[in-house]
Amino acid sequence: MIGASAQTALWQDSLRYRVETVATAATKGVAPLWLVSNRHGLSSLHDASGYLRLGLESGALALGSSDWRVGCGADVVVPINYYTQSATTGKQRSHFLIQQLYADIDYKQFRLSVGAKERPMQLKHNALSSGSQTFGINARPVPLVSIEIPEYWQIAGDAIPWLAVKARFGYGLMMDGDWQSRYVMKDERYAKGAMLHTKAGYVRLGDAESFPLVFEGGLEMATQFGGTIYNPWSRIGRFGDKLEMGSDIKDFIHVIAGMGEDETDGNYLNAAGNTVGSWLFSLKYQAKDWAVRAYYDHYFEDHSMMFFQYGWLDGMVGIELSLPRNKWLKSFVYEYLRTTYQGGPVYHDHTAQIRDQISGCDNYYNHNLYPGWQHWGQAIGNPLYTSPLYYSDGKISFNSNRFTAHHVGLEGQLARGLDYRLMLSYAEHLGTYGSPYLNRKYATSGLCELAYDFSHAAKLRETGLSASLAFAFDEGQQLGCNRGVMLTLSKRGLFFRK
Repeated sequence: MIGASAQTALWQDSLRYRVETVATAATKGVAPLWLVSNRHGLSSLHDASGYLRLGLESGALALGSSDWRVGCGADVVVPINYYTQSATTGKQRSHFLIQQLYADIDYKQFRLSVGAKERPMQLKHNALSSGSQTFGINARPVPLVSIEIPEYWQIAGDAIPWLAVKARFGYGLMMDGDWQSRYVMKDERYAKGAMLHTKAGYVRLGDAESFPLVFEGGLEMATQFGGTIYNPWSRIGRFGDKLEMGSDIKDFIHVIAGMGEDETDGNYLNAAGNTVGSWLFSLKYQAKDWAVRAYYDHYFEDHSMMFFQYGWLDGMVGIELSLPRNKWLKSFVYEYLRTTYQGGPVYHDHTAQIRDQISGCDNYYNHNLYPGWQHWGQAIGNPLYTSPLYYSDGKISFNSNRFTAHHVGLEGQLARGLDYRLMLSYAEHLGTYGSPYLNRKYATSGLCELAYDFSHAAKLRETGLSASLAFAFDEGQQLGCNRGVMLTLSKRGLFFRK
């Protein structure tokens, strides 16, 4: 048995704590988009909200001289006015949230990760991008058990230093089923006990130390399956008050390759569950003290837009510029996002009379059984797909997934320890193919944030204190006209000190 002193030595200089408090105030009853989005689901749409967050985290810690390492993390949040109004019971409040609770066990390049963990976006700037379309940072984390190669691994070693890969593969459980049942209107569809399969693989071609041009590419995929669908509907009629979805061994295998079927498929078999994914590509030029990177994120539902059968007319195109060290501007990001095509406006299953199969109307982020690509009412992917919470209509669906958008983000330093971040997004929404808007709805959303690290102040150098103040706004018919401010106070440090 390890003694107390040995345990302290084991975590020395590794176990870190965070205490954070956030307060948000907004006009018009709704907080603006960029005070709510891309914060791992912790912010609220309420005009007055906040939370106190207490966290412990340790990175991968080596066990002696072996190749084994362990890491862990836990975040407990006490929120105020966290959730939006319920269609059935009025305002819902949660008094206690476990945001993160996980353990990582590493052996050489491989990791077994168990639990709910905030994960960064891949191949995008996490502070300035509008968000990844499949695995974003907009919703609360889903508890997973996954096998991973978390960092790029040179699979051929020094023999081929320009070839490296990383990947993850896992299964998890959606945790918002009870919330869904309270949020929706009577007879509206929701799911309980739904499971999640995720997989992703990335390859890096290039070595910046030898040649300045580096290519990265990857495939991200996820499938919601299993659980119970309440008030299910489909193209061929209603299936009673609830529908039990498959969750035995064959279903766990089918979702790996997008196989299987749902009971509601009838004669036109599709695939089990709700499958989403993205192809990611990035090309970076790394100079001595600056860099520029172009990237592309192609989103697809099921298989119809996964490859080139219908053309890749939708997607996100972005550019990221990292500038030489200077006083004013550090990084700049521009993104253009189009989702209006979705395979075209026609869907037709082959019949004896008309054998052509036309797999359009992909209806991004929505599904005919599951409430779609969301968790706790927030889009799991990119928040420019207006999340269900914004509509307050007692349904869990994305009412406008056809839009074009421009997004700009930049960050820099105004003075020693004083950083800023600016973001501005403009979108034109068309609704969905099934329920199109009669007229385009526009949305302009902006953010201005100042953050100060008190470690640059002589008397507060060792305190680990920081603070930020953010102002944000929305304009237009899609989100309404909203104004809001957010104040964040944070203290970080080592849990054990020498």
